[in-house]
Amino acid sequence: MSWQAYVDTSLVASGNIDKAAIFNSEGSSVWASSSGFTIKPEEIKAVVTSFDDKSTVKKVQSEGFHIATEKFFTLKSDERSLYGKKGKEGVVIVKTLQAILVAHYPESVQPGVAANTVEQLADYLISVSY
Repeated sequence: MSWQAYVDTSLVASGNIDKAAIFNSEGSSVWASSSGFTIKPEEIKAVVTSFDDKSTVKKVQSEGFHIATEKFFTLKSDERSLYGKKGKEGVVIVKTLQAILVAHYPESVQPGVAANTVEQLADYLISVSY
């Protein structure tokens, strides 16, 4: 399956995600993206930095983060996942061995349902060494 097919079929077509992107694990290359879902280089760099941040209170937890110019309040941040919320919508970002999945969910979707969709795809990619 192509990277764009993962965005279109595994994430957006689930109905739980309305736009998504897949980057390499360094955040330096966009492998696939929903039309119009543009994530700035400095935004994905901040995400990558958050995965490596070992502080008791990470910078991303105290300041939040931006995706596609929107600011999100951090709900969860660890070495694998970063969850953010803005009003009733949010983002789920998960790092695999070689990729970073960035998925936005609309206000009509429960955060846990969206997180499940993205985490399951990440688990699958990790199981096939991606």
